Amino acid sequence: MNTTMMIHCGGRKASFEEISAVPLPEETNTYKPVPFQDLIMNTRQIADDLLKDYSFVKDNYALAGGPNKDQRMFGVLQYEADDSEMGYAIGIRSSYDKSITNGFCAGGQVFVCDNLAFSGSVTYMRKHTKNVLEDLKEKMVTTIYNSKDNFKSLLDDRETMSNIEISDKKAYSFMGRLRGYNVIKPRQLERALQCWRDPANDDFKPRNLWSLYNACTESLKSTPPNKILEKHIALHKNTMYLA
Repeated sequence: MNTTMMIHCGGRKASFEEISAVPLPEETNTYKPVPFQDLIMNTRQIADDLLKDYSFVKDNYALAGGPNKDQRMFGVLQYEADDSEMGYAIGIRSSYDKSITNGFCAGGQVFVCDNLAFSGSVTYMRKHTKNVLEDLKEKMVTTIYNSKDNFKSLLDDRETMSNIEISDKKAYSFMGRLRGYNVIKPRQLERALQCWRDPANDDFKPRNLWSLYNACTESLKSTPPNKILEKHIALHKNTMYLA
């Protein structure tokens, strides 16, 4: 599989070692920084324990700017389910510059095109205050348990989308809706149109809602990492209006 994270707006792809090397800010009476590597390792451990029916595939990480370089971290942990086309993914994000709180999101991944398909909601778990890491562990367990139902729903949604035929007229109207609600940007609209008209993968050549959905998820690969989870969720919600 190819990477799922396209990094723009001053961000960059990063290895776990690079993330671990970012200096940790000083702790204060009101601010308790969470080491990026600890957040990732705890998430991975909890996910491995709870996702017994899934096997770990790989992870992708990114670092983005802020007043100081590499102050925001974004990651996706990818797991393979029994289903051959859909996988399970956990999104993580945090910061050292207090620009974003620690957050998790869990959902699906479309393996054939390596796109994300988050149908749950981003859960902002905790600000950087006392006992933050301990609380995050507990919240991560809750997130994964709750997301299992969302993932099953996503598999059902895929089946529903595959059985809904979509004409070019409806596809163009839907893309216009996404642009109107600022789910996709102008250049992403062009990319979605291209993927709809000339799918790179044979699995998305049928003129149905599933193919349209994946054309749009492909366009979202250029989304800045701090917005990618919300954009995927917004896309999924808008797509289900047509179902």
